[in-house]
Amino acid sequence: MAHENLPPQNDSYSESQPRPDSLPSHSSREPLAAPIEAEVAETSKGSAALEITNLVKVFEQQAAVDGINLTVPRGSFYGLVGRNGAGKTTTLSMATGLLKPTAGQVLVGGLDIWANPLEAKRRVGVLPDGVRLFDKLTGEQLLTYAGRLHGLDKATVAERTRDLLIAMDLTGAAGRQVSDYSAGMTKKIALACAMIHAPSLLVLDEPFEAVDPVSASNIQDILKAYVAGGGTVIISSHVMDLVQRLCDHVAIMNAGRILASGTVEQVRGGSSLEERFVELVGGRVVSEGISWLQSS
Repeated sequence: MAHENLPPQNDSYSESQPRPDSLPSHSSREPLAAPIEAEVAETSKGSAALEITNLVKVFEQQAAVDGINLTVPRGSFYGLVGRNGAGKTTTLSMATGLLKPTAGQVLVGGLDIWANPLEAKRRVGVLPDGVRLFDKLTGEQLLTYAGRLHGLDKATVAERTRDLLIAMDLTGAAGRQVSDYSAGMTKKIALACAMIHAPSLLVLDEPFEAVDPVSASNIQDILKAYVAGGGTVIISSHVMDLVQRLCDHVAIMNAGRILASGTVEQVRGGSSLEERFVELVGGRVVSEGISWLQSS
């Protein structure tokens, strides 16, 4: 499906975003189907792929996400980085309609995901962290089921299932139950399920966790091709080197807040992304090591 010509997005860079007063304090493959563009409503043309405004999530009086603002340009490969517990998964769960926010707004291609959930979610493919699949189905059956759930007709599902199995290098395992797949194969079939309805936005929570290097490389190639074809990818990770190599935009998150966001070059500021991350987040312990572990 042909893509419309999209206007350039203005990169934004922010540090130490102001906190709303009302918030509680916190302690060689066949090409895949092109992202959906032709069916996008006129009102969302030219909008960002994802816009998050004053987003808050409170659990038992504790703000897990503390009033964040984030704009993800269309056609970008965007990394959301932070330590474990920084609020990345909670943010992405709210951004994709899996978790209702305490406050704030999320727009997907200009559509409010809570005011227009069905239309907005049609444009998003999601790979949650710790994804659970119907793993007694074969890989081919699982993809077919995912496609039919999205309302695709049988012929389209069959064609896209074939294309995705080839792209993910899973044709040889198409007839095996997913429960017998390796961790890397499971991630790839889950990613295929997230892509079968040709979304314009992919949101992937730790997509390379527990994935072997070969599978990780294959997944990266697929995602790069998807972005080159007009799609937008958001990945969360705590691996700075991976994000620096893959992404063109990045946001650094800590304790439920966005500390910096913009292009990778803007956020790095001449340092490596890891150095910049440690500088902003803090918490690094400098010591001479543990004496009793040192050889005499």
